[in-house]
Amino acid sequence: MAEKVSIEKKVLSKNDQIAAEIRAGLEKQGIVTLNLVSSPGSGKTSLLERTLGALNDKLKMALIAGDVQTVNDARRLTRAGGKIVRPLVTGGACHLDAQMVKKVLEKINLAGTDVLLIENVGNLVCPSSYDLGEDLKVVLISTTEGDDKPLKYPAMFRRSSAMILNKIDLLGMSNFNPEQVKKNALSINPHLTIFETSCTKGTGLDAWYNWLLELVKAKKAGKS
Repeated sequence: MAEKVSIEKKVLSKNDQIAAEIRAGLEKQGIVTLNLVSSPGSGKTSLLERTLGALNDKLKMALIAGDVQTVNDARRLTRAGGKIVRPLVTGGACHLDAQMVKKVLEKINLAGTDVLLIENVGNLVCPSSYDLGEDLKVVLISTTEGDDKPLKYPAMFRRSSAMILNKIDLLGMSNFNPEQVKKNALSINPHLTIFETSCTKGTGLDAWYNWLLELVKAKKAGKS
């Protein structure tokens, strides 16, 4: 057991070193970087499609679409108007790591980019441990899941800066309690910014867009 722990620490230490290098490079370019995490099917890709549709004329966005086996999400984001979209297929790994992201970034011209959006693999466990060089983690949870998810996966919610409660158009179709999930999440991380959205109906997305715009504004102000 001690050897296993030692190896895991070494892996994460190396990952953190690479992530710090990525962060420094992105910071130098004034790029806001978000790592989107969730269970499978919570709506990360749908959110990004909507974000592209709403902000493509206001922000220059680059996207990395992580997936275990396919490039389906990257294709969807390109069809949605993404000008810089790169797939990152893990080949079975249940999370992205900093080395994977670094290899993709080496092949992208980020000149003039305002925002880098990284869509992580659908998983609420392993991605919580891997820094990708992002400014913030954003965790999505949908109303088709259990409202106890924050209690089951506290590390992810503790390390995230924002939570998006998605698919609110489906409230009432199950016993999911939105107030309870928010209470559970805030008991883990009282500093979470919470959005309630429906990517199908467009409900609540303006607040998300404005938050993203404010992040970019603050980043640019910090560099001026």
